[in-house]
Amino acid sequence: MKEVILCYQGEMALKGLNRASFEAVLSKILRYRTKDLGNFRVYKAQSTMYVEPKDEQAEQLVGEAYDRVRKVFGLANVTRAAVCEKDFEVIKTTAAEYLRDQLRNAKTFKVEAKRSDKSFPMKSPELCRELGGHLLSCYPHLRVNVKNPDVTVMVEIRDFGAYLHGAKEPGAGGLPVGTSGRAINMLSGGIDSPVAAWFMARRGLALHHIHFASPPYTSEAAKQKVVDLAQIICEYTGNCVLYVVPYTEPQEYIRDNAPDVLFTVLMRRSMMRIANKIANSIEAKAIVTGESLAQVASQTLMALACTDSAQDLPVLRPLIGMDKSEIIEVSRKIGAFETSILPYEDCCTIFTPPHPKTKPTLEEIEAAEAGMPGLAQLEEKAANEVERIRIEMRKKNQEEDLFTL
Repeated sequence: MKEVILCYQGEMALKGLNRASFEAVLSKILRYRTKDLGNFRVYKAQSTMYVEPKDEQAEQLVGEAYDRVRKVFGLANVTRAAVCEKDFEVIKTTAAEYLRDQLRNAKTFKVEAKRSDKSFPMKSPELCRELGGHLLSCYPHLRVNVKNPDVTVMVEIRDFGAYLHGAKEPGAGGLPVGTSGRAINMLSGGIDSPVAAWFMARRGLALHHIHFASPPYTSEAAKQKVVDLAQIICEYTGNCVLYVVPYTEPQEYIRDNAPDVLFTVLMRRSMMRIANKIANSIEAKAIVTGESLAQVASQTLMALACTDSAQDLPVLRPLIGMDKSEIIEVSRKIGAFETSILPYEDCCTIFTPPHPKTKPTLEEIEAAEAGMPGLAQLEEKAANEVERIRIEMRKKNQEEDLFTL
């Protein structure tokens, strides 16, 4: 039985004259995500993207291809479908066989039909009625429930054949990665920053990551945790580079020369300046952070204003209005939560003062920085000595420890 993956567009369908460029990027991503699983043909017809296995290996691995396709941004819904001739006798036999497991385990069902090929002799209501009757004869325990069925049997009569499948499943949504430009994400190792990266990639941003490490206060295990998080995000966002900044010297300098209550904001401004240098070097046009308003002292409105003024790129904060419980829910959804909560050090939490100032002014921040004339040189040194780690999507049969340091 021939099987294909049907991919339905969402927001992309509203792009008007620019739609073709978005679809070209989406097609390229789908080809890349499936290329190690066999020969898959990716093409568009009737506002639907098709991922069609063309050799024996691809046919055997269509399930794994489907799991990968569901993570591709730009798709509102996806489904696996059986393809057969546009002949009702073949359609009813294929439907009963292809959906056997679902129908056997269900109590109720309904049939929906879409007939885009108007030359097909049966109209949609007749097709639903006749196919439903055949399935009832094959599975007599079933009952029809058109409002809330356990199984929805879909039959689509398209130009290339009849496609039979169950209910569509939600895709990743959003826009294809790369269609909105490139940014750099500040990846701390906590719960928030991977979720922020996921949200911005969902809006079409291609992302690289920057992480600040402060050995010996932070360990190799802490750095490996961040590599693992970048690997998890990579399954959604595509290949990227993780820039690991050696931040010990700037951090110690701020600790030793700045007012204790301003340490956190001064450190965040320093990190922003370094992130700006790296972003400019790779032509990234924005910085992404996982900050949420008033979550901690450095994320109050006044503190964020002070942080933003340290550099000139847009700072994107997709989590700014989210509760922690909402962030954790998304973290679990994308598979990052269990790694994010591993108990390793984070340079953002070392040297944290017991009572940081929550309402700093830019004047006092700049005055404190004026008293640290050596900070700029240390920041420049840290940016120049950054470690670059290439993160790539895992391919089939690839060893689990491929990206260990």
